[in-house]
Amino acid sequence: MKRRTFMKNSLGTAITAGLGGITLSSLGLTKPTQLESEDIRQLLKPKDAYDLHFMAVGDWGRNGADHQLAVAEQMGKWADQHPNDFIISTGDNFYPSGVVSEHDPLWHYSFENIYTAFSLQWDWYPILGNHDYKSDPDAQVRYSTISRRWKMPARYYSKTFALKDGKKVLMAFIDTNPMIPEFYSNSEYGPHVAGQQPEKQLAWLDQLLENSDEHWKIVIGHHPLYTAGPRTTNYDTLAVRKVLESIFEKRGVDIYLSGHEHSLQHLKVEGKKFHQFISGAGSEVTPVKTDLPYSRFAKDQYGFFSFSISSEEIACQVISHEGIELYRTVLTKV
Repeated sequence: MKRRTFMKNSLGTAITAGLGGITLSSLGLTKPTQLESEDIRQLLKPKDAYDLHFMAVGDWGRNGADHQLAVAEQMGKWADQHPNDFIISTGDNFYPSGVVSEHDPLWHYSFENIYTAFSLQWDWYPILGNHDYKSDPDAQVRYSTISRRWKMPARYYSKTFALKDGKKVLMAFIDTNPMIPEFYSNSEYGPHVAGQQPEKQLAWLDQLLENSDEHWKIVIGHHPLYTAGPRTTNYDTLAVRKVLESIFEKRGVDIYLSGHEHSLQHLKVEGKKFHQFISGAGSEVTPVKTDLPYSRFAKDQYGFFSFSISSEEIACQVISHEGIELYRTVLTKV
């Protein structure tokens, strides 16, 4: 892959008003984003200055429909022109009802025949969404034994990635579906959440984070804790917030990355340590609100996220299905 700079011109290209003539409104923001000086830098380093790069896309599996093909094409172009080590899928991998087996034709119609670019043949680290629970969620685990790039060893798991200076990044891939009490009485979800013991997964996550000496801690789950989308006060949003937020705060999670809402969002609640990103616009999109105090960025547009990590900072860019950069931000350790 070609290794280009994080921006096409130079480090001096600005992301705030008054620098390089680029305004916040031109980046697709509906209002100025007030970012704390201690955790957001004004300039992005050259892409080569980062050690780890990945893309995140969610809520995509529609047989190529609803702009899934367009998003996939732009992901391939982005990964061809920028460093990228792997792809994260934030769930709802197959609409409308998951897959029935590891040999389901949807693997080809919605995945293998869609993300065909050579630059997208690297590892994919997926999690399960609620739609994936309508058939056999474990079929997506078993597909890991067939596919070279689909890497899902269990319904929840963790990965550690090394940075050049010896520091590490911990990523915990969790299954939020069993954490929603209403799912157990649901005729579609109930059979597959039964016996999942969410308290066991929560204990695993808490211990994993507590024992972690990794420099960055990132958790990936399907359901958001906060959202500027239609599910702001939905039962599933409130359910996962109830059980996860205290763990994230206590254990120093830096980023929670989710899907479920069919939009692209950056959220930060005042007084909370972690940032939340929602990448759920891999195909269909739904409206977003623009007046919520914890919303840094929200766009009801098809697209995906690109993250770049060094020991000093995490840079994030949002790319649309037309290849347009909608938003960028940089997080640093406080």
